[in-house]
Amino acid sequence: QVQLVESGGGKVQPGGFLRLSCAASGSVTWIGSPAWYRQAPGRQRELVATIPDGAAPNYADSVKGRFTISRDNAKNTVYLQMTSLKPEDTADYYCSAWITSRSGAVITRKEYWGQGTQVTVSS
Repeated sequence: QVQLVESGGGKVQPGGFLRLSCAASGSVTWIGSPAWYRQAPGRQRELVATIPDGAAPNYADSVKGRFTISRDNAKNTVYLQMTSLKPEDTADYYCSAWITSRSGAVITRKEYWGQGTQVTVSS
């Protein structure tokens, strides 16, 4: 059974940093177009960063220059390095990806979401 599990959230002071991880487990053969989203209380979920297949990473304007998305294919893990954090970065952060998995001779490609990890930026 494929799962995405986020970790690394927490409370940090403004100007601080955190690194979020999103680990895929199960019979994963490829993590396609991984992305990080966030949702603040009372607001819609928004795309923060993504690595489109075959393309360079792209970022929401609000995080450009501060956040970096990366991946480690050997570990089936995607990261979001967040620096110079601001109170407005406070949100629940979710990762998603189109994961190709294999069960015997059956290959499946499906979108998965993690359960979310909370980030609070406050003094």
